[in-house]
Amino acid sequence: MRLGVLDIGSNTGHLLVVDAHGGAAPLPASSHKQPLRLAEHLDDEGAVTPKGIEALTDFCASATRIAEDKGCEEMLGFATSAVRDAVNSYEVLAHVAEHSGVTLEVLSGEDEARLTFLAVRRWFGWSAGRLAVFDIGGGSLEIAGGTDEAPDVAWSLPLGAARMARAWFGGGTPSEEAVRDLRRQVRADIARDAGHLLRPGAPDRAAATSKTFRSLARICGAAPSGDGPLVPRALELETLSAWIPKLMAMSPEELADLPGVSPSRTHQIVPGALVAEACMDIFELSELEICPWALREGVILERLDQISVVTRQR
Repeated sequence: MRLGVLDIGSNTGHLLVVDAHGGAAPLPASSHKQPLRLAEHLDDEGAVTPKGIEALTDFCASATRIAEDKGCEEMLGFATSAVRDAVNSYEVLAHVAEHSGVTLEVLSGEDEARLTFLAVRRWFGWSAGRLAVFDIGGGSLEIAGGTDEAPDVAWSLPLGAARMARAWFGGGTPSEEAVRDLRRQVRADIARDAGHLLRPGAPDRAAATSKTFRSLARICGAAPSGDGPLVPRALELETLSAWIPKLMAMSPEELADLPGVSPSRTHQIVPGALVAEACMDIFELSELEICPWALREGVILERLDQISVVTRQR
């Protein structure tokens, strides 16, 4: 069947059209995305601004038309931390539904971590053993770990790259003291619940997903996306730590010239790098393997599993 997956993230709205059926990897057929930057379209009270709501609604309407044109039988729409945490979340969802016809499911942070873990588990398979997964989004950081397809532990922290950029870098380049404060706060937040993942022992395999991790890995020497998803990629802690002072000294134009960095996300590179480094340090991981599958694929895989169960019961 052909499915449309509408992912409303804190940075980007992304419609992924896939050909999928049980027992096979989802095959991308079409992709449509737009930088919405909802995490940065928040007023001082934490509400999505009218401009942000209109941009989201217009994108959902265009995604519906594209999904219909591509022959999708079903569209799965979901939103993550930017909508989840907005104080006017209900109003945002109601406006989108009324003016675009799209009903968005708001995923909890735990569900976001759980579904991302499912996708990474399916990508690496059972040979990965006990698996740890990290995902830096625009609004939140998801962490999950376990030995099965459902993680034993899964949680979310408000440490997304866009959120950090807005809160700490909104006035331009912060001072060294401000960066130290940010680094200390990020590490304290991650370490607070680190025991959930560390208690059973070190993972057999540790992986990362998301644009932030992919960009950092590319900066640190990983293969470009044009080489295909099957090429192994990793982010090494030692290399990342050596790059962070260089990244902090670069102008937005210089950051945009780096491989794998989108011009619209240059301001998120340093806060994202600080969060990534903290994850690797606190969980004592010398490197993270980059997984091309993430939340969208997890949503697709769970839906296919549900369809397979219903089919078998008939």
